[in-house]
Amino acid sequence: MLTFLGFLMIVVFMYLIMSNKMNALHALILIPAVFALFAGFTDVGDMIIGGAETVASTAIMVTFAILYFGTLIDAGMFDPLVNKVVKISKGDPLKITVGTAILSLLVGLDGDGTITYLIVVTAFLPLYERLGMNKLILACLPAMSMGIMNVLPWGGPTARVMSVFNYEAMTVLAPLIPSIIAAALYVIGLGVFFGLKERKRLGIQKISVDHEVEDEMAATVTVSAESLKRPRLFWFNLFTTILLVVGLLTAILPLPALFMLGYVIVTIVNYPNLSDQKARIEAHAGNVLTVVSLIFAGGAFAGILEGTGMVDAMATSMVKVIPDFLAPQLPLIVGLTSMPFTFFMANDPYYFGIVPILAETASQVGIDKLEIAQASLLGQPLHLLSPLVGSVYVLIGLVGVSFRDHIKFSTKYATGSALVMIVVGIITGALSI
Repeated sequence: MLTFLGFLMIVVFMYLIMSNKMNALHALILIPAVFALFAGFTDVGDMIIGGAETVASTAIMVTFAILYFGTLIDAGMFDPLVNKVVKISKGDPLKITVGTAILSLLVGLDGDGTITYLIVVTAFLPLYERLGMNKLILACLPAMSMGIMNVLPWGGPTARVMSVFNYEAMTVLAPLIPSIIAAALYVIGLGVFFGLKERKRLGIQKISVDHEVEDEMAATVTVSAESLKRPRLFWFNLFTTILLVVGLLTAILPLPALFMLGYVIVTIVNYPNLSDQKARIEAHAGNVLTVVSLIFAGGAFAGILEGTGMVDAMATSMVKVIPDFLAPQLPLIVGLTSMPFTFFMANDPYYFGIVPILAETASQVGIDKLEIAQASLLGQPLHLLSPLVGSVYVLIGLVGVSFRDHIKFSTKYATGSALVMIVVGIITGALSI
């Protein structure tokens, strides 16, 4: 009975999410609660609270990561980088495409696709149009970059994995760092590939950027009000961010504590006025609430699945139908299938509905759940092209290309990026085969 109810619950949950009949936040809490009550469990409240408590540290980390990077973007930390890359790139298609890739990767560290697309596209669009370059490249490279940066702990998919399995950030991330670096090099390589093709087609054009065009380009890279800029604090903000990354990699402090301290320091230094500090919190409160509420709801979902025993029952039934020779290959299978799953399905039903069952199934054949959790993240480069991702419409709108053309042009390169991550994961032992 538990197996039947568990699978039925997943089907109902996915149907309601995919058909837009219920938003993810409501479905994550209400659907499992209803099925648990129907199955005769009376301690649903304890299961919800228990599940939410397990994801508290993840919610704290994501909250302060969003506030930290949002504050630095407001302060204009990325503006000198953008302007420098634009000035170096002008005239040579190869420099422009490589600059697009590098800037996308760097700005994408904040984990926000919309902000990344806004900064990168508005910085480079005048150059692409002035030289007659293929604007689909300008849509492809930032999307590829965000597909990689989305795997960082403050990105949506990893935050979901952490909440479902109650893993620490570096537990999930550390084995995937070589895959992330390899995929980043792949994106830069794509920039070289595209640039050489465009240089062959267009040549290197000697363009003189007059003051009027410079003013136009400078205006396009402004992503926050001029009154919020803190150019004199650029080196302080950059140094603080480098220290934070070093602290993350060395695990000198828990990640939530690092971002809490980092956020407080950069906010006090950049905006000492209390009213300005309050305004910065209010400016980013919407992003924080959207992500963090989903994390707690996901914890409630996982708490009910585990508390009722549904996930164990479903996994046991799946073990019985998996051929013995395929069982050891589950991490690889999950890595490969994460590409179509996360393209045709939103992150919520995949990470909250399917991945826990796959992980429990793997554990019953002697495979660590962590491997399944990590494998499920490797299809993200393709996910960022999905019509279910809101930021893709921001991207194609800014670039001025159709969704159809973007998908047709970028899908093969996104698949390549995901395959690079999977292959490197196998080589480094993050995924066992």
